[in-house]
Amino acid sequence: MKKSILAILIVSICAAVGCNNINGQSKNTQENRRLSKSAAEWKKKLTPNEYEIMVNRGTEPPYKNAYYNNHEKGVYVSAATGEVLFSSADKYDSGTGWPSFVKAVDPNKVEIVRDNSYGMSRDEVIEKSTGLHLGHVFDDGPADRGGKRFCMNSGALKFIKK
Repeated sequence: MKKSILAILIVSICAAVGCNNINGQSKNTQENRRLSKSAAEWKKKLTPNEYEIMVNRGTEPPYKNAYYNNHEKGVYVSAATGEVLFSSADKYDSGTGWPSFVKAVDPNKVEIVRDNSYGMSRDEVIEKSTGLHLGHVFDDGPADRGGKRFCMNSGALKFIKK
């Protein structure tokens, strides 16, 4: 019984932290991230949820977010700037409970930085023009589509239907 409870606890912790993996190809570190506006300015512009995710680098719960199960055609733009970041053509069901993409629409609009928070080493995806957190990228995506999984937070994006 104790082993079952321990196993459930470990699985629950992994799911709660979400999007955890290791990828050693970052070119920057999270500590070097510079926001284009002050936290106070972003607080005025963003909703509380957007602020928590994008400024505080939060993570929304899996399967309880706006876009993990969205199958409509369109584009996903930054909740902060309205810049097109991802396309439904590049979205796939990763089974993680977060919207996942094989690539960004324009790789020059996102930047990958090393994230060593919570005792893990991951690659964080930030919006290049703002320095705001979007999610993480891992090397466990579909091999036939480049092998990347951009695991994004719905709260950092807005969907525009085609």
